[in-house]
Amino acid sequence: MQYDNSNRYNRAFPGWSHNNDGRLSEAAIIGILEGEGIGPELMAVCRLILEKAGACIGQRFIFHTGGAIGTPAWRGTGHWVTQEVEDFCRSIHYQGGAVLCGPGGGRFVYELRRRLDLFCKLVPLRPLATLNDIGPICPEARDGVDILVVRENLGGLYHGEHSDDSDEGYHRVRHCFHYTQPQVEAILRVGARLAQLRRGRLCVVYKPGGIPAISGLWQSQAHAICDDMGLTVELLDIDNACYQIIADATRFDVVVASNMFGDVLADSASVLLGSRGMSFSVNFSEDGFGVYQTGHGSAQDIAGKDLANPIGQIQSMILMLREHFDLESLAFGIERAMEDVLAARWRTRDICGPDCREVGTGRMGELIAEAACQRLME
Repeated sequence: MQYDNSNRYNRAFPGWSHNNDGRLSEAAIIGILEGEGIGPELMAVCRLILEKAGACIGQRFIFHTGGAIGTPAWRGTGHWVTQEVEDFCRSIHYQGGAVLCGPGGGRFVYELRRRLDLFCKLVPLRPLATLNDIGPICPEARDGVDILVVRENLGGLYHGEHSDDSDEGYHRVRHCFHYTQPQVEAILRVGARLAQLRRGRLCVVYKPGGIPAISGLWQSQAHAICDDMGLTVELLDIDNACYQIIADATRFDVVVASNMFGDVLADSASVLLGSRGMSFSVNFSEDGFGVYQTGHGSAQDIAGKDLANPIGQIQSMILMLREHFDLESLAFGIERAMEDVLAARWRTRDICGPDCREVGTGRMGELIAEAACQRLME
């Protein structure tokens, strides 16, 4: 697999600039939020790979670990995101670092995005050819699929105002939400810039019959921005988009969606990857600061059992090396190593097909770290 260096997501954020132009940095600063459930196991794997692979080429990392997030934070403090964790993330940003984040439950992700102004979530959907033998989607339908879902993070249903007026057995709940023109324009411009860098195809997801006013805003802004940037835009109803992204995935390039629609669409389309454990993402602020994380949950039922698939978290780590630190050779070496291990049919349980060798979370990390050192020393 050859990576196209021109396809850099951070180029869509005008405020972002690289610090090292591809050279090894003296020490890359990484803030780790371990998360809950399987999070600590996944983070241990990522740290192992970074330390071993980095040592092979003389790249040093400085790790800082933040506090509890999600459900443990809520139980201890009554906050999904504590002030300590917010300050930790801002400190990492100030030092020129990036945050690698494990899964957190409840309203953690929504609150973190709001407090750090992480207005944009990018979800790459690029199935690995080495996993064509697993999952419910036939190999022919996944061949050549390369989709980037661009999701607006700070508006819409997930950040609306709500109330519960229930009284004496009568239940009435209320939820109001909105979008502003600047919010819609900002995310559409990111999607349009990325489409220009990729294959020039932009799809915007909406629902004109169900939410006509908000859909009208998205439609008018999409046409205005794409006309200005010389792009052709396709508009799809969310229900049709959910069907088409599975039935005819190769037709899509960049897909832009509102908060809830982007959530539903990206999670549904992760079936193209063969397992939800393969999904990953990054949340960006206007100036390109990123919080890199998986696209799946904390899987409390298998926590501590050495069963979790670490590949999604590893791919978010690779994305961090590439996008934030511009460490392309290291990112590419780990990426190739990951494919080597999968091609040798070492698999965690969720991606185990015929004639595979099942391994646990930790062993999968060790195998990828060993293969990365071999790749990087070639």
